[in-house]
Amino acid sequence: MENKLLVKAITKTDKSVISRLYINGHFECFTLEDVDRGLKKDMPLSILQKMKVAGKTAIPEGSYKVTTSFSNRFQKILPILLDVPAFDGIRIHPGNYPEDTEGCLLLGNGISKDMVTNSKIAFEAFFIKLKKMLECDTVEITFDRSLT
Repeated sequence: MENKLLVKAITKTDKSVISRLYINGHFECFTLEDVDRGLKKDMPLSILQKMKVAGKTAIPEGSYKVTTSFSNRFQKILPILLDVPAFDGIRIHPGNYPEDTEGCLLLGNGISKDMVTNSKIAFEAFFIKLKKMLECDTVEITFDRSLT
């Protein structure tokens, strides 16, 4: 059985997207990403590259495989999203503000305007579950930015 993560947007501003993260249908925590610029995974690469603002753009809507690997930036093993078009090194990691994301997905147990709180605690709880899921099967993450 493939494990499913869903990142479902709940609010968007001119600085960030805040979403709920679900693991196999169960709420896990909140997420923070950079600005939603309307990118979709199935858009032509040339369009994605034109619309993207480096380090300030949310991950294109769609589904991606998740695994773990060593992060040179953070000097430890972290989750990474595979084959994100027009993006490289998209990780899931702790952080609180849009400036902390550089296109990555930040986790938190609480939210405020353009921020998540208790990020390290939320990340550690999520990472334990993710590693268990990866022992058994593949993990897929889907980004849904519709606010309905």
